[in-house]
Amino acid sequence: MSPTRIPRCLDMQERARRAIPGMCQLLSKRPDMYSLGVWPGYFERAKGSRVWDLDGNEYVDMSIGGIGANALGYADPDVDAAVLAAVAKGTSSSLNCPEEVLLAERLCALHPWAEMARFTRSGGEAMAVAVRIARAATGRTTLAFCGYHGWHDWYLSANLGRDGLDGHLLSGLDPAGVPPGLAGTARPFRFNRLDELAAIAADVPEGLAAIVLEPIRNFRPEPAFIRGVRELADKTGAVLILDEISAGFRFALGGAHLALFPEQPDICVLSKALGNGYPISAVLGRRAVMEAAQKTFISSTSWTERVGFAAALACVDRHARLDVPGLLHAAGTRVMAGWAEVGRRHGLSLDIGGMPPIAHFTFRDAPHDILKAYFIQLMLERGYLASNLFYAMTAHTDADVDGYLRAVDESFGLLAEALAAGNPAARLEGRPSARGFTRLN
Repeated sequence: MSPTRIPRCLDMQERARRAIPGMCQLLSKRPDMYSLGVWPGYFERAKGSRVWDLDGNEYVDMSIGGIGANALGYADPDVDAAVLAAVAKGTSSSLNCPEEVLLAERLCALHPWAEMARFTRSGGEAMAVAVRIARAATGRTTLAFCGYHGWHDWYLSANLGRDGLDGHLLSGLDPAGVPPGLAGTARPFRFNRLDELAAIAADVPEGLAAIVLEPIRNFRPEPAFIRGVRELADKTGAVLILDEISAGFRFALGGAHLALFPEQPDICVLSKALGNGYPISAVLGRRAVMEAAQKTFISSTSWTERVGFAAALACVDRHARLDVPGLLHAAGTRVMAGWAEVGRRHGLSLDIGGMPPIAHFTFRDAPHDILKAYFIQLMLERGYLASNLFYAMTAHTDADVDGYLRAVDESFGLLAEALAAGNPAARLEGRPSARGFTRLN
């Protein structure tokens, strides 16, 4: 994708650089996370699996799928219809909309262990609410966590201590702006390492407020691990919080934990796919824990707005009618198998991981960042938004996957040729990313 094909996109990026710190609101959507000068960065419209940039170029989106928010594809007709109906009735007033009660009841019915719900607009703030409720319920401060859980102070405070977020988020991340008094209040452990969690619990004599983890990410939980986490939470009185922001609705209607293991949390957090791109997040929990929200102050005007609730109710209905997990797993499994087969054919060494609906690969051949940027460039030239990540959407058709894998085959062939010639960097039209998420799980 020559920069000459995206002049309006590049102009918007330059305007963003001057007007917005970091260029945009989400790290994962920054153009410099892909190939700066080549990645279009901005869209005019999106529908199904297609995206059109500001310059009118059409792409099949085989990349991050709205960073996992659009599991049904872009502009889903049922969800959009529900939102438009809500807008026509008025999205806010001095009274509350009934949809929030309907959504709370619907989500609790999907999670038999849950009895109450609170709502926010984003996953990060929902996790902050969940942690606040857990601390209010237990009267304790310190929590143990595994993986990535947002941008708020409670989480970034881990980088004030000796353990840090390396492997959970970004290596060497500066916790600038996080109060130093929070040091030691968030302690990391590795997924499937019950011994590390037990050691943290033993090192906190006043007891843990919460144990926070995703039900699944790069690999499945070992049954003994999840069972042990639940037993440790019960023994110590810690609140077990499952972060279903990414995994939710991709393994089962409502949450991955409903399909993967019998153990139940005390709180689970849903976002992303819950609204199919419309901002809505849910904090579900047991009544005895959730009622602690009344002990503290958790409140926001925007959390009462109607659109998110209407979108979520329509999404739950749509997921109930479709075999969304089956469709996402089928597409993701084909893509992962295609990466492996095409990589072998062209002699490229790949590390392939993640769960089929949210998969990724890494080039073992150095330097990964240059090969990734060249791959992005080659795929854009073939009409695909693609990176080393693939978030499956139900809008992805067999033809989309077939065409994508043919383009991957061509692109991997050119990558292998560039490696053999020793000049992949010389072939770049953009600038490769110098950073990225390094997830533990």
